[in-house]
Amino acid sequence: MTQPLQPPRRKNPLERTRLPLLPPAKRSRRAHDLTRAAAEGRFALHACESCGTYSYPPREACPACLSDRLVLRDAPDGGELLSATKAEVPADNYFRERAPWSVGLVRMDGGPTVLCFLNPRCRPGDLVRLQLRLDRAGQAVFYAFPAGKGQAMSERELSEDPQWRELGADPQHRRILITDGRNPVLMPLVAALHGAGAGEIIIGLSESWKPFAHRDALAAMDKVTIVPLDLTDERSVIDLARDHAAKIEILINTADYLRPGPLGGASSLNAAREAMERLYFGQLRLAEAFAPVMIARGADGDAGAAAWVNLLSIYAQVHDPAYATYSGAQAAAVALSQGLRAELAKGGVRLANVFAGPTDSEWYQTSAQPKVSQSAIAAALVDALKRGMEETYVGDTAKDLHARKQRNPKALERELAAGLEG
Repeated sequence: MTQPLQPPRRKNPLERTRLPLLPPAKRSRRAHDLTRAAAEGRFALHACESCGTYSYPPREACPACLSDRLVLRDAPDGGELLSATKAEVPADNYFRERAPWSVGLVRMDGGPTVLCFLNPRCRPGDLVRLQLRLDRAGQAVFYAFPAGKGQAMSERELSEDPQWRELGADPQHRRILITDGRNPVLMPLVAALHGAGAGEIIIGLSESWKPFAHRDALAAMDKVTIVPLDLTDERSVIDLARDHAAKIEILINTADYLRPGPLGGASSLNAAREAMERLYFGQLRLAEAFAPVMIARGADGDAGAAAWVNLLSIYAQVHDPAYATYSGAQAAAVALSQGLRAELAKGGVRLANVFAGPTDSEWYQTSAQPKVSQSAIAAALVDALKRGMEETYVGDTAKDLHARKQRNPKALERELAAGLEG
């Protein structure tokens, strides 16, 4: 049985900080298809286009008909636990530090039998559900938990399993930095993080002399602190890191600067410069100040650094001429995030990008419906943390544009140029 997760104890400053260790990371190129599915929160396997057989482990030909027409396809996530064991003294150092580690063999409803990480409540013969999750090395692994009649587990019960927590960045009891308190998502995000049991929420606020509508409401909240932070000012970022970097476990970068308009529009150069200062250079300043500390603290157990989240627009991936300079700055931020993800991975710290569609804000006034609410963005961001996802798409418009880009990027490019967003 697992025990309820308790707030982490205050670390003894005289104790040595453990060096981050990662689980084995080598995978074949074909196996990275599963990594892609796990990064998006999907449960998918290779399926044969000729006979429909699901296969695992990843291979080059169908085990049933030898066809090489294998595609990644969403699969049934149920199965039966055939056997279970606990690795008390694993050979790998990462697992040895976290032993005992529960593993089991599950015969999936889709056909294959897989070796997976196992919730401690599972027993041989139980019906289970499977998830594809990313481990701390950023590779796809299977996790199984009870799903039979009367055995279903709540999200809170799942979070009590240390193995489940290793496969995500649950905000419960964690100290969190939100970089831009002026982003409209702030209040729904703070509420969602509070609901998830966050330990402390630190909110960066630029130009504190300007009116800030939520100041009194935030001051009345427990475990919420407002601090000065201007991402366009290197000294401001360094000062904040000096005071708080050593205790931040989740960093949520909500910086934004949206100004619609084509490349040849009035003040397009100024808009592009301001957007790059916040979205690209702002993220770079944060990376220089916070990333080394987070990497070093990736092995501090439940009190260790866990995740970095960038809140971005779907126009980071889909370049709408109506938001030309904004799309360019967003794309630059995504490109930077990929390099940052590789750096953070050395400490087992995750990086997630949350791509939202147009919202009901003044700068998206002329955008077509449907638009996404700030509450939906906040809920999706917290869900991405819990599930350890790397890419999340929020809102019907974002999901539709992403799917259309996957199918035919050139067709989408022409349609957006012609003003055919929907």
